[in-house]
Formats: sequence, structure tokens, C-alpha cells
Amino acid sequence: MTERLLDQMPQQIRIGIGQFREPAADMLTYIAQLGAEDFQMNTASFPGEQQWEYEDLLAARRKAKQYGLRLMSLENVPRPFYNKVMLGLPGRDEQIGHMQNTIRNMGRAGIPVLGIDWMPSGVWSTEPRAPRRGGSTARRFNLSEHPEDQITHGRVFTEDEMWENFVYYMERILPVAEEVGVTFAVHPDDPPVESLGGIGRPFRSFEGFKRMTDTFDSPNLGLNFCIGCWSEMGGMQNVMRGIRYFGPRSKIIYLHFRDVEGGATNFSECFINEGNLADKFAVMVALKENGFNSFIIDDHVPTMLDDTRWGHRGRAYAIGYLSALIDVVNKMVPNGSPL
Repeated sequence: MTERLLDQMPQQIRIGIGQFREPAADMLTYIAQLGAEDFQMNTASFPGEQQWEYEDLLAARRKAKQYGLRLMSLENVPRPFYNKVMLGLPGRDEQIGHMQNTIRNMGRAGIPVLGIDWMPSGVWSTEPRAPRRGGSTARRFNLSEHPEDQITHGRVFTEDEMWENFVYYMERILPVAEEVGVTFAVHPDDPPVESLGGIGRPFRSFEGFKRMTDTFDSPNLGLNFCIGCWSEMGGMQNVMRGIRYFGPRSKIIYLHFRDVEGGATNFSECFINEGNLADKFAVMVALKENGFNSFIIDDHVPTMLDDTRWGHRGRAYAIGYLSALIDVVNKMVPNGSPL
């Protein structure tokens, strides 16, 4: 087993920035101006209809380095890279072969983390967006506003089927990740409900992730701990339960730090200082106390006045808030007492 590329990076809680597709010069400049050193690309716009190539991955990492930045993670490959794998359809082994190539190319290019989701029909939202303070708007979801009998992929796929397909996938790509030092981080189902579009969602609970880490006890597989989704699953108590269990086991690879008001079947996203989690500082302290030492992405943010499509203003607000929490927590000893 090769040393994880992640272990060669700074071992402390720190801010990262993500949710964009390509390392454009203006985006890299913005990241540097915000004081971050780590960033992530989400469903990156690299060439390739089946896999990502080494030369393109290396070029992105080198471009980041020119701005004093680290390309820490690629979150989500395009759905056509592995849609047959998720649903157990003919052709999945060919897709797995291409994914093995992508993982090897990531390792060779020095990109430490691949974020994974297991949602063939993607993240669901409900329109129109929710009004938030001062006339801002945010993503929302209300299960009751979606057809109960909606089928997105031709038939019903049970949660057990989806889990079995995940096991089949991991059995074939995890050894490759261990070989080249890449680490997988699995995102919760969003929204974390039992089924959407007729497709079961095995990563919607604490129990689902415990099942994953019990089945595959590898340092190269863990959680993209999306605090917003964990809040949807059960609020503050559930978030703390997840941190206290998976943190000491080194299974939290990185975080999405956001929050919502409401639960899994009916919620609205919100500003970072709102939501179900009344004490964000306590959450950050719990991360520190339980061994988390990686990067935090701000993730989804409300859209503010005259904001850009990417949300520069909303993100700057969230990143400033999170950076302050991180600065304070990093000056504390592990038990949460000030130095």
C-alpha cells in the first residue's frame, strides 16, 4: 500500500474553496485573495468522455501551484463515467476500467482526494428557491412537492441493490487507490431520504456510513462529511454523533460546512450563522477534539444582492466566518481549553 498523498499535506484544520469546474485565472486569484491555499474542483471540465487523462490533471495542479495553491480534491466525476456502475447495468466493468485509469492518473499527477457520490439522479431541489434574510435566496427541498411515483431510471432500484453495486465498485477501485495513494471521500445522499425517483439511497444515515467503513476498513476510504446533510438527517445531535464516531477513526477526509433549517424531507439552506446547529463553534471544537486535521469547504451558500453565478459574495461571507472559527480552534489545546 502506497502512502496516501493526503498525508503529505498540512495536518491541521484549514479553509478550502470549491464548487467550480475549471482552474480559471480569475477563480485562482479569488481563492488566493481570500487567504486559502487549498481548493477543490467539482465535476471538473477536463476533456474526456470516459476518463480523465494524466496530462490534463497535471496541468491543473501545476497551474494552481503558480498561484500558490494546492489542488486537493476532485469532487464527482461526470455521471456518464460511472452511471452503469451505480445501477449495475451491462457495461459497468468497462466503466470501472476507465475509472481505474482515472484514479491512477490522479495519483500520478499528485491530486490526493476523489470525492464520490452514489446518486444516479443527482442532488434534488425544489423550486422556487427559498427567501432568506434581506431578500437573499437559497436552495430548498420539500418532498411533498415532488410526485410520489416519479421514476427517473426506468424502474425501481432498491437500497439493497444500490449498496450491492457500491460494494462491487469499491472491491475493484479501492485497491487501485491504495496502490497510488489516492483517498476516496463519500458524500451523503442529498436529500438524505429513503428513495428519490425510484432509487434507494444507502448513504442517508449514520448507519449507512458505519456500514461502509465496517465493510471497507481502509485508510483510503472515508467520508466527505457534509455537515448540512448530517444536519438534515438529525440536527446537532446527529452531527456530533458522526464527528465523535468517525473523527477518532480518521474517516473524515474533508468537510462541507453549511447548515439548513428543517429536516430531510423539508428544509431550506441558510447563511452559515443560521440553521439547526445553534452552536457552530461547538461543532468546530468537536472536530478538533476528535482528530480532524484536513480542509473545510464552504459548499452551498445563499445568493446575495448582485452576486455572481458562482456566488462570490455569499462565499466570501461564509469563508470569513469559517476562517475565524478555524483560527480560534487551532489556537486551542485538544480538550477545547484556551492556550
